[in-house]
Amino acid sequence: MKALNINLQIKEYERAEELSEGYQLLIKKASDAAHGAYAPYSTFYVGAAVLLENGEIITGNNQENAAYPSGLCAERVALFYANAHFPNVKVNAIAIVAFLNNQTMADEPVPPCGSCRQVIMESQLRQQKPVTLILVGKNKIQLIEDASLLLPLYFNKRMLL
Repeated sequence: MKALNINLQIKEYERAEELSEGYQLLIKKASDAAHGAYAPYSTFYVGAAVLLENGEIITGNNQENAAYPSGLCAERVALFYANAHFPNVKVNAIAIVAFLNNQTMADEPVPPCGSCRQVIMESQLRQQKPVTLILVGKNKIQLIEDASLLLPLYFNKRMLL
């Protein structure tokens, strides 16, 4: 038997002001997007803001549906829009913010779900450049400089051969 150890490095900040102005703007855009989410069933409002290499910021929010599997997460809404409208522009970072009842920011940073992690990884693999994740909570902000750290055993095209 062989044991595999996987390490995760997360930088934690107490306040957005500790981050660059660019990341602060990204957090604000994600927060604004969260308030526009369609979340009547869960009342869990999530916003994402994607910073592209060309400086564009694309936002998305969760879109629920009475048939739960038919909804879509904020991260995928933003990334799919970015890839559809800027197919050759790399993703530098994505900020994610969540609110309960569209009012109170979640205490802890909310990480992407499994499906969103896989989509973020696909963007990272496609562009051959790490995507930084900025996860925002009321009590702290977590910065992860490579999406593969959140999904070390990701599915990829080599598995289709």
